[in-house]
Amino acid sequence: MTPVLDVVVPVYNEEKDLESSVRRLLAYCRSVLPFQFQITIADNASTDGTPLVAQRLQAELPEVRAVHLAMKGRGRALKQVWSESDALVCAYMDVDLSTDLAALLPLVAPLVSGHSDLAVGSRLRRGARVVRGPKREFISRTYNLILRATLSAGFTDAQCGFKAIRGDVARAVLPLVRDTGWFFDTELLVLAERAGLRTHEVPVDWVDDPDSKVDIVATAAEDLRGIARMRRTLRTLPLADIRARLGRGALPQRVPV
Repeated sequence: MTPVLDVVVPVYNEEKDLESSVRRLLAYCRSVLPFQFQITIADNASTDGTPLVAQRLQAELPEVRAVHLAMKGRGRALKQVWSESDALVCAYMDVDLSTDLAALLPLVAPLVSGHSDLAVGSRLRRGARVVRGPKREFISRTYNLILRATLSAGFTDAQCGFKAIRGDVARAVLPLVRDTGWFFDTELLVLAERAGLRTHEVPVDWVDDPDSKVDIVATAAEDLRGIARMRRTLRTLPLADIRARLGRGALPQRVPV
């Protein structure tokens, strides 16, 4: 049966935490989600035992499947798996499950109903509860201010590893996304916004993973290069075609009675 939701967990060298995280996610989905789902482990070129753990989980758990990519890149993994998925809605979350799973159903429900096209977890919206150091807090807020100033972004948190997209929207927008790494999220959100698609933001409870493998300096440099590239190329992209097919127009004016 075709799943309504495909939750993708992109991983790279996560043999230590993968099994416990997938089992915790699966238990939550089984107990809460009122529709068919699957969990896809998207291994992007791990060099440790991650592929073996993923294959074992796939063999044991009917809702879990494993995909192995020969090349590294979180954005590359998400683009491939989302593009190939036949689910109505595709989501992803980081393997450390930093975001409270209670936000998963509020994240995907507006997409399942057709109200919204994309949904993002936000650590910066009112109602979010976040535990992280001042350095990461400053970087995150500064980055989102830069996005507003340079790309007129309307969303509040581009980097939270907790997002969802309707399958038809993914197939329309993903071919235009060039980044294969950490800037993938930002590029996707900016393109969708410029194409007139509706983004739903969910305040989340989020606890920083002290063992995160993300290189903050390298990621920041990559993000700035991505912003510069998008400023050069945005006007050349066929976003008007996507807007015509999938975009949300202005609300109709109320007719006087």
